[in-house]
Amino acid sequence: MGIPAVRRPGMKIALVAQHATSMSGDPVSAETVSGSASCGTAGSATDSRLRELSRSLASNGHRVTVYAQRHSATLPDRAEVSPGVTVEYMGAAADKLGESDLLAQVPAFSQPLHERWRGERPDVVHALRWTSGLASLAAARNLRIPVVQSFDSLSVAERRHRVASGDAGPERMRLEPAIGRSANAVVAGSSDEENDLTRLGVPRRSIRIVPWGVDTEEFTPEGPVADRGARPRLVTIADLHDHDALDSLLRAMAKVPGAELVVAGGPPRERLRDDLGFRRLAKLSDTLGVGGQVRFVGHVGRDALPPLLRSADLMVSVSDYDPSGQTALQAMACGTPVIASAVGSYVDAVVDGTTGILVPPGRPALLAQRIRQLLAHPMMLEAFSVAAADRAKSRYSWDRIAHETLAVYGTAVDAAAMAA
Repeated sequence: MGIPAVRRPGMKIALVAQHATSMSGDPVSAETVSGSASCGTAGSATDSRLRELSRSLASNGHRVTVYAQRHSATLPDRAEVSPGVTVEYMGAAADKLGESDLLAQVPAFSQPLHERWRGERPDVVHALRWTSGLASLAAARNLRIPVVQSFDSLSVAERRHRVASGDAGPERMRLEPAIGRSANAVVAGSSDEENDLTRLGVPRRSIRIVPWGVDTEEFTPEGPVADRGARPRLVTIADLHDHDALDSLLRAMAKVPGAELVVAGGPPRERLRDDLGFRRLAKLSDTLGVGGQVRFVGHVGRDALPPLLRSADLMVSVSDYDPSGQTALQAMACGTPVIASAVGSYVDAVVDGTTGILVPPGRPALLAQRIRQLLAHPMMLEAFSVAAADRAKSRYSWDRIAHETLAVYGTAVDAAAMAA
């Protein structure tokens, strides 16, 4: 059931993102943020989402303030980063923003939040990730401010899929269910996350599914196309240390002779040879006899990513776990059909047999079969391309995501009013 539109003009929205590192465009080293992502750091991926959501909320007539942990002593206390969007850095400067570092900073982060909101009360607080939720609930206590929680990724899911959960694992496992049950509303990024939340004891009535969005003005079917040869091209954007997914894809390539696989991700190309993940994958490629088919291009910058995706006949996303589905959404927005693992956010994003194909993870022979079938039918690829671009624009534009998020805010405001 869709979320009804809720019109509350001129809301004062507090987006709490303790982890945010680049809202004001300040450079951040990869070492500052714990974890890695496909073409950058985990922090950069979530910061990108934060920027897009805040701008879209502001463009709908709302005042947005982003509250983040101060990560540099040179940052201003407050800065306007785009029309209607202000960022405020709270607490003492933290040299590291890993999970245990952020958890240790929660008391020092939440106290100035409480003082700030006591003086200028927001209409709703939206916490992004679990330590932000912990700080937001503490800061909003006794102020009767409704709190909406987005986890982005749950510890139980990461453990199930053997994804590194950072260095605050036990505390996170214990606290995430309590945070979810304490919030007035919880945003799940996919139906898979919704199911995990209910298993953690979060009431289903308080959960709303709002997926990550995609910039449908930057990622479009029209635009520059990266150079390519005559061979069919597959592109994957991956963490080079995601062994299961990339091993499966390389084994599949051994059964797709004549096709080229471009692997984007990891450090810049000039530093690839220093990366243990790259060296292991390059050795495996040679062992499987696909070294001539596979090209590792390293980190791909934001400007170069749409041309690369447009150059592909197929985008392959076979990670065992991806809570955002960003790479699949970006490819779809560029009109590139997607073959993805039938897990997590991919199940919601990719309409099997319409915008792409879903395959069980860890099945390289079946993956190769599906790739060959699609490459052998150009008309089917073209139909998938049109449908993928249409679905990305109609379902996952940031404007639509902002409207659905605003509807959740309305639900939280109403729930808080009834509980008062």
